[in-house]
Amino acid sequence: MKKTLIAFGALLACAGTVQAQSSVTISGLLDAYVGSMRMAGDPGRTNVLGSGGMTTSWFGFTGVEDLGGGLNANFKLTSFLRVDTGTPGRFDGDPFFSRDASVGLGGSFGNVQLGRGMSPNFLPTIIANPFGDSFTFSPLVLHANVTTAGWTTRTTPSDTGWSNQITYSTPSFGGLKANLHYQFGEQSSSTGNDSKRNVGINALYFGGPLTLVGFYERDQISNPVNPSVITTGGVPDTKKDWMLGGAYDAGFLKAFLTYGQSKADIANYTGKTTSLGVDVPLGGGSVKAGVARTEVSGTYNGTRTTGTVGYDYFLSKRTDVYAMLMHDSVTSLSGGTSAGIGIRHRF
Repeated sequence: MKKTLIAFGALLACAGTVQAQSSVTISGLLDAYVGSMRMAGDPGRTNVLGSGGMTTSWFGFTGVEDLGGGLNANFKLTSFLRVDTGTPGRFDGDPFFSRDASVGLGGSFGNVQLGRGMSPNFLPTIIANPFGDSFTFSPLVLHANVTTAGWTTRTTPSDTGWSNQITYSTPSFGGLKANLHYQFGEQSSSTGNDSKRNVGINALYFGGPLTLVGFYERDQISNPVNPSVITTGGVPDTKKDWMLGGAYDAGFLKAFLTYGQSKADIANYTGKTTSLGVDVPLGGGSVKAGVARTEVSGTYNGTRTTGTVGYDYFLSKRTDVYAMLMHDSVTSLSGGTSAGIGIRHRF
Protein backbone atom coordinates (compact mmCIF):
# COMPACT_ATOMS: atom_id res chain seq x y z
CA MET A 1 0.00 0.00 0.00
CA LYS A 2 2.83 2.36 0.92
CA LYS A 3 4.60 1.67 -2.39
CA THR A 4 1.33 2.31 -4.23
CA LEU A 5 0.89 5.68 -2.51
CA ILE A 6 4.48 6.66 -3.30
CA ALA A 7 4.01 5.71 -6.95
CA PHE A 8 0.74 7.64 -7.10
CA GLY A 9 2.42 10.69 -5.55
CA ALA A 10 5.22 10.51 -8.10
CA LEU A 11 2.67 10.35 -10.91
CA LEU A 12 0.90 13.45 -9.59
CA ALA A 13 4.23 15.27 -9.34
CA CYS A 14 5.00 14.45 -12.98
CA ALA A 15 1.55 15.58 -14.04
CA GLY A 16 2.05 18.84 -12.16
CA THR A 17 5.36 19.41 -13.93
CA VAL A 18 3.82 18.82 -17.35
CA GLN A 19 0.91 21.12 -16.51
CA ALA A 20 3.29 23.90 -15.47
CA GLN A 21 4.98 23.70 -18.88
CA SER A 22 1.80 23.77 -20.97
CA SER A 23 -1.74 25.04 -20.61
CA VAL A 24 -5.03 25.08 -22.50
CA THR A 25 -7.66 27.74 -21.86
CA ILE A 26 -11.36 27.57 -22.70
CA SER A 27 -12.87 31.02 -23.03
CA GLY A 28 -15.53 32.95 -24.88
CA LEU A 29 -18.10 35.71 -24.91
CA LEU A 30 -21.89 35.62 -25.34
CA ASP A 31 -23.75 38.74 -26.45
CA ALA A 32 -27.48 39.00 -27.15
CA TYR A 33 -29.72 42.03 -27.65
CA VAL A 34 -33.30 43.02 -28.40
CA GLY A 35 -33.53 45.70 -31.06
CA SER A 36 -35.63 47.60 -33.55
CA MET A 37 -33.41 48.01 -36.61
CA ARG A 38 -33.61 50.14 -39.73
CA MET A 39 -30.52 51.19 -41.73
CA ALA A 40 -30.53 53.89 -44.40
CA GLY A 41 -32.29 52.64 -47.53
CA ASP A 42 -34.12 49.80 -45.77
CA PRO A 43 -37.73 49.52 -46.96
CA GLY A 44 -39.00 48.91 -43.43
CA ARG A 45 -38.18 48.31 -39.78
CA THR A 46 -37.23 44.91 -38.34
CA ASN A 47 -37.70 43.92 -34.70
CA VAL A 48 -35.08 41.37 -33.70
CA LEU A 49 -33.58 39.35 -30.92
CA GLY A 50 -30.06 39.36 -32.27
CA SER A 51 -26.59 38.11 -31.42
CA GLY A 52 -23.54 40.32 -31.12
CA GLY A 53 -24.86 43.78 -30.32
CA MET A 54 -21.56 44.99 -28.91
CA THR A 55 -19.27 42.01 -29.61
CA THR A 56 -19.67 39.07 -31.98
CA SER A 57 -20.31 36.04 -29.78
CA TRP A 58 -17.55 33.42 -29.79
CA PHE A 59 -15.97 30.54 -27.88
CA GLY A 60 -12.88 28.41 -28.25
CA PHE A 61 -9.56 27.11 -27.08
CA THR A 62 -6.09 28.64 -26.82
CA GLY A 63 -2.95 26.97 -25.57
CA VAL A 64 0.75 27.40 -25.03
CA GLU A 65 3.62 24.98 -24.35
CA ASP A 66 6.95 26.05 -22.90
CA LEU A 67 9.65 24.50 -25.11
CA GLY A 68 12.53 25.85 -23.02
CA GLY A 69 15.15 28.41 -23.86
CA GLY A 70 12.54 31.16 -24.05
CA LEU A 71 10.70 29.40 -26.90
CA ASN A 72 7.03 28.40 -26.82
CA ALA A 73 4.52 26.70 -29.11
CA ASN A 74 1.00 28.11 -29.16
CA PHE A 75 -2.34 27.59 -30.86
CA LYS A 76 -5.75 29.22 -31.25
CA LEU A 77 -9.03 27.50 -32.18
CA THR A 78 -11.94 29.91 -31.71
CA SER A 79 -15.36 29.96 -33.34
CA PHE A 80 -18.06 32.58 -33.84
CA LEU A 81 -21.67 31.70 -33.03
CA ARG A 82 -25.12 33.26 -33.09
CA VAL A 83 -26.66 33.17 -29.62
CA ASP A 84 -30.16 33.95 -30.90
CA THR A 85 -30.38 30.70 -32.87
CA GLY A 86 -27.47 28.60 -31.62
CA THR A 87 -26.07 28.55 -35.15
CA PRO A 88 -22.27 28.46 -35.65
CA GLY A 89 -20.54 31.22 -37.57
CA ARG A 90 -21.33 34.87 -38.22
CA PHE A 91 -23.52 33.88 -41.17
CA ASP A 92 -24.49 30.74 -43.04
CA GLY A 93 -21.43 29.20 -44.70
CA ASP A 94 -18.92 30.82 -42.35
CA PRO A 95 -16.12 28.32 -41.49
CA PHE A 96 -16.55 26.79 -38.03
CA PHE A 97 -13.27 28.17 -36.67
CA SER A 98 -13.55 31.43 -38.62
CA ARG A 99 -12.30 33.58 -35.72
CA ASP A 100 -8.98 31.76 -35.25
CA ALA A 101 -7.44 28.52 -36.46
CA SER A 102 -3.68 28.77 -36.14
CA VAL A 103 -0.51 27.34 -34.64
CA GLY A 104 2.77 29.13 -34.06
CA LEU A 105 6.06 29.67 -32.29
CA GLY A 106 6.92 32.54 -29.97
CA GLY A 107 9.94 33.85 -28.12
CA SER A 108 12.12 36.90 -27.62
CA PHE A 109 11.99 37.44 -31.40
CA GLY A 110 8.20 37.85 -31.30
CA ASN A 111 5.62 35.38 -32.60
CA VAL A 112 5.01 33.63 -35.93
CA GLN A 113 1.51 32.24 -36.51
CA LEU A 114 0.31 30.02 -39.38
CA GLY A 115 -3.38 29.67 -40.29
CA ARG A 116 -6.50 31.79 -40.04
CA GLY A 117 -6.45 34.90 -37.88
CA MET A 118 -7.09 38.63 -37.72
CA SER A 119 -6.47 40.78 -40.79
CA PRO A 120 -4.37 43.97 -40.49
CA ASN A 121 -7.41 46.26 -40.33
CA PHE A 122 -9.14 44.62 -37.38
CA LEU A 123 -7.23 45.66 -34.24
CA PRO A 124 -6.65 49.33 -35.23
CA THR A 125 -10.34 49.71 -36.12
CA ILE A 126 -11.74 48.32 -32.87
CA ILE A 127 -9.15 50.05 -30.66
CA ALA A 128 -9.74 53.52 -32.13
CA ASN A 129 -13.50 53.78 -31.55
CA PRO A 130 -15.57 53.83 -28.33
CA PHE A 131 -17.81 50.90 -29.39
CA GLY A 132 -14.94 48.44 -29.88
CA ASP A 133 -15.77 45.50 -32.14
CA SER A 134 -19.52 46.12 -32.44
CA PHE A 135 -20.67 45.14 -35.94
CA THR A 136 -24.18 46.31 -35.00
CA PHE A 137 -23.75 49.77 -33.44
CA SER A 138 -20.18 51.03 -34.05
CA PRO A 139 -20.27 53.63 -36.86
CA LEU A 140 -16.60 53.08 -37.79
CA VAL A 141 -16.89 49.27 -37.87
CA LEU A 142 -20.09 49.46 -39.92
CA HIS A 143 -18.52 51.75 -42.52
CA ALA A 144 -15.43 49.56 -42.74
CA ASN A 145 -16.99 46.11 -42.83
CA VAL A 146 -20.77 45.96 -43.31
CA THR A 147 -22.77 46.49 -46.49
CA THR A 148 -26.47 47.32 -46.33
CA ALA A 149 -29.38 47.68 -48.74
CA GLY A 150 -28.42 51.33 -49.19
CA TRP A 151 -24.62 51.13 -48.98
CA THR A 152 -22.54 48.47 -50.72
CA THR A 153 -19.16 50.28 -50.65
CA ARG A 154 -17.49 49.13 -47.45
CA THR A 155 -14.00 50.55 -46.96
CA THR A 156 -12.33 47.31 -45.86
CA PRO A 157 -11.85 45.21 -49.01
CA SER A 158 -11.40 41.71 -47.60
CA ASP A 159 -12.98 40.92 -44.21
CA THR A 160 -11.60 41.19 -40.68
CA GLY A 161 -10.04 37.71 -40.80
CA TRP A 162 -7.70 36.15 -43.35
CA SER A 163 -7.25 32.45 -44.06
CA ASN A 164 -4.04 30.80 -45.32
CA GLN A 165 -1.82 33.47 -43.79
CA ILE A 166 1.51 33.91 -42.06
CA THR A 167 1.48 36.55 -39.32
CA TYR A 168 4.62 37.85 -37.66
CA SER A 169 4.14 39.88 -34.46
CA THR A 170 7.09 41.85 -33.16
CA PRO A 171 8.00 42.15 -29.49
CA SER A 172 6.91 45.37 -27.79
CA PHE A 173 9.43 48.22 -28.07
CA GLY A 174 8.56 50.84 -25.48
CA GLY A 175 4.84 50.28 -26.04
CA LEU A 176 5.11 49.98 -29.84
CA LYS A 177 4.23 46.71 -31.55
CA ALA A 178 3.68 45.74 -35.20
CA ASN A 179 2.08 42.81 -37.04
CA LEU A 180 3.04 41.76 -40.57
CA HIS A 181 0.45 39.76 -42.58
CA TYR A 182 0.87 37.68 -45.74
CA GLN A 183 -2.06 35.68 -47.13
CA PHE A 184 -1.40 33.07 -49.80
CA GLY A 185 -3.86 33.31 -52.69
CA GLU A 186 -3.64 29.56 -53.39
CA GLN A 187 -4.59 30.14 -57.03
CA SER A 188 -3.57 27.69 -59.75
CA SER A 189 -1.06 28.86 -62.34
CA SER A 190 -3.50 27.64 -64.99
CA THR A 191 -5.83 30.53 -64.10
CA GLY A 192 -3.18 33.22 -64.49
CA ASN A 193 -3.96 34.41 -60.97
CA ASP A 194 -1.18 32.57 -59.12
CA SER A 195 0.49 35.90 -58.23
CA LYS A 196 -2.60 37.16 -56.37
CA ARG A 197 -2.23 37.54 -52.61
CA ASN A 198 -3.06 39.81 -49.68
CA VAL A 199 -0.40 41.70 -47.75
CA GLY A 200 -0.64 44.15 -44.90
CA ILE A 201 0.83 45.65 -41.76
CA ASN A 202 -0.48 47.33 -38.64
CA ALA A 203 1.19 49.16 -35.77
CA LEU A 204 -0.11 49.73 -32.23
CA TYR A 205 1.33 52.11 -29.63
CA PHE A 206 0.22 52.19 -25.99
CA GLY A 207 1.93 54.87 -23.89
CA GLY A 208 0.06 55.87 -20.74
CA PRO A 209 -3.06 57.84 -21.69
CA LEU A 210 -2.12 57.92 -25.39
CA THR A 211 -2.96 55.19 -27.91
CA LEU A 212 -1.94 55.37 -31.57
CA VAL A 213 -2.84 52.86 -34.30
CA GLY A 214 -2.52 52.44 -38.03
CA PHE A 215 -2.77 49.85 -40.80
CA TYR A 216 -2.25 49.36 -44.53
CA GLU A 217 -3.61 46.56 -46.75
CA ARG A 218 -3.30 45.60 -50.39
CA ASP A 219 -5.94 42.98 -51.11
CA GLN A 220 -6.39 40.78 -54.16
CA ILE A 221 -8.02 37.79 -52.42
CA SER A 222 -11.56 37.85 -51.01
CA ASN A 223 -12.51 36.30 -47.66
CA PRO A 224 -13.79 34.56 -45.59
CA VAL A 225 -15.52 31.62 -47.33
CA ASN A 226 -13.36 29.75 -49.85
CA PRO A 227 -10.92 32.61 -50.53
CA SER A 228 -10.87 33.59 -54.21
CA VAL A 229 -9.59 36.38 -56.39
CA ILE A 230 -11.39 39.71 -55.93
CA THR A 231 -13.20 40.53 -59.17
CA THR A 232 -15.22 43.47 -60.39
CA GLY A 233 -17.31 42.78 -63.46
CA GLY A 234 -15.39 39.53 -63.89
CA VAL A 235 -12.02 41.31 -63.99
CA PRO A 236 -9.42 40.68 -61.23
CA ASP A 237 -9.32 43.74 -58.97
CA THR A 238 -6.82 45.14 -56.46
CA LYS A 239 -8.12 47.06 -53.47
CA LYS A 240 -6.06 49.08 -51.01
CA ASP A 241 -6.97 50.70 -47.74
CA TRP A 242 -5.24 52.41 -44.83
CA MET A 243 -6.19 54.15 -41.62
CA LEU A 244 -4.50 56.20 -38.91
CA GLY A 245 -6.14 56.78 -35.56
CA GLY A 246 -5.74 57.12 -31.87
CA ALA A 247 -7.28 57.74 -28.49
CA TYR A 248 -6.44 59.90 -25.47
CA ASP A 249 -7.65 59.08 -21.97
CA ALA A 250 -7.97 62.29 -19.95
CA GLY A 251 -9.58 60.49 -17.01
CA PHE A 252 -12.92 62.25 -17.16
CA LEU A 253 -13.30 61.14 -20.80
CA LYS A 254 -11.54 59.18 -23.52
CA ALA A 255 -11.52 60.75 -26.98
CA PHE A 256 -11.11 58.87 -30.30
CA LEU A 257 -10.18 60.04 -33.80
CA THR A 258 -9.49 58.19 -37.09
CA TYR A 259 -8.98 59.00 -40.75
CA GLY A 260 -8.55 56.52 -43.58
CA GLN A 261 -8.88 55.95 -47.29
CA SER A 262 -9.76 53.03 -49.55
CA LYS A 263 -9.32 52.59 -53.29
CA ALA A 264 -10.39 49.98 -55.85
CA ASP A 265 -8.67 49.95 -59.22
CA ILE A 266 -11.24 48.28 -61.50
CA ALA A 267 -14.31 49.22 -59.48
CA ASN A 268 -13.10 52.82 -59.79
CA TYR A 269 -13.87 54.33 -56.42
CA THR A 270 -12.06 56.14 -53.63
CA GLY A 271 -13.49 56.23 -50.13
CA LYS A 272 -12.48 58.64 -47.37
CA THR A 273 -13.64 57.93 -43.83
CA THR A 274 -13.39 60.14 -40.74
CA SER A 275 -14.63 59.13 -37.30
CA LEU A 276 -14.88 60.83 -33.91
CA GLY A 277 -15.88 59.36 -30.58
CA VAL A 278 -15.91 59.77 -26.81
CA ASP A 279 -16.26 57.43 -23.86
CA VAL A 280 -17.26 59.16 -20.60
CA PRO A 281 -17.20 57.23 -17.29
CA LEU A 282 -20.50 57.55 -15.46
CA GLY A 283 -21.63 55.53 -12.45
CA GLY A 284 -20.65 51.91 -12.88
CA GLY A 285 -20.34 52.22 -16.65
CA SER A 286 -19.76 54.77 -19.40
CA VAL A 287 -21.60 56.92 -21.91
CA LYS A 288 -20.41 56.20 -25.46
CA ALA A 289 -20.92 58.40 -28.51
CA GLY A 290 -19.42 58.29 -31.98
CA VAL A 291 -19.93 59.32 -35.58
CA ALA A 292 -18.37 58.15 -38.86
CA ARG A 293 -18.62 59.84 -42.26
CA THR A 294 -17.53 58.22 -45.53
CA GLU A 295 -17.33 60.06 -48.84
CA VAL A 296 -17.08 57.92 -51.98
CA SER A 297 -16.11 59.27 -55.39
CA GLY A 298 -15.68 57.56 -58.75
CA THR A 299 -18.26 55.56 -60.66
CA TYR A 300 -20.56 56.20 -57.70
CA ASN A 301 -20.55 59.46 -55.75
CA GLY A 302 -22.17 59.57 -52.35
CA THR A 303 -21.82 60.10 -48.62
CA ARG A 304 -22.77 57.99 -45.64
CA THR A 305 -22.99 59.34 -42.08
CA THR A 306 -23.71 57.15 -39.06
CA GLY A 307 -23.95 58.25 -35.44
CA THR A 308 -24.50 56.25 -32.25
CA VAL A 309 -24.96 57.15 -28.58
CA GLY A 310 -25.45 54.73 -25.71
CA TYR A 311 -24.67 53.59 -22.19
CA ASP A 312 -22.73 50.49 -21.13
CA TYR A 313 -23.06 49.42 -17.48
CA PHE A 314 -20.93 46.70 -15.83
CA LEU A 315 -22.70 44.44 -13.38
CA SER A 316 -19.36 42.71 -12.73
CA LYS A 317 -15.96 42.38 -14.38
CA ARG A 318 -17.36 39.78 -16.75
CA THR A 319 -20.95 40.94 -17.33
CA ASP A 320 -22.32 44.21 -18.69
CA VAL A 321 -25.64 45.51 -20.02
CA TYR A 322 -26.01 48.19 -22.67
CA ALA A 323 -28.51 50.40 -24.47
CA MET A 324 -27.74 51.96 -27.89
CA LEU A 325 -29.44 54.41 -30.27
CA MET A 326 -28.12 54.81 -33.84
CA HIS A 327 -29.02 56.88 -36.91
CA ASP A 328 -27.77 56.04 -40.41
CA SER A 329 -28.05 58.26 -43.49
CA VAL A 330 -26.94 57.84 -47.13
CA THR A 331 -27.07 60.27 -50.05
CA SER A 332 -30.44 60.23 -51.85
CA LEU A 333 -31.92 57.58 -49.53
CA SER A 334 -34.27 57.73 -46.57
CA GLY A 335 -32.45 57.58 -43.26
CA GLY A 336 -32.84 54.84 -40.69
CA THR A 337 -32.85 54.76 -36.89
CA SER A 338 -32.05 51.69 -34.80
CA ALA A 339 -32.21 51.01 -31.06
CA GLY A 340 -31.21 48.07 -28.93
CA ILE A 341 -30.64 46.86 -25.38
CA GLY A 342 -28.50 43.84 -24.58
CA ILE A 343 -26.31 41.84 -22.25
CA ARG A 344 -22.75 40.61 -22.70
CA HIS A 345 -21.03 37.91 -20.62
CA ARG A 346 -17.41 36.73 -20.75
CA PHE A 347 -16.15 33.37 -19.54
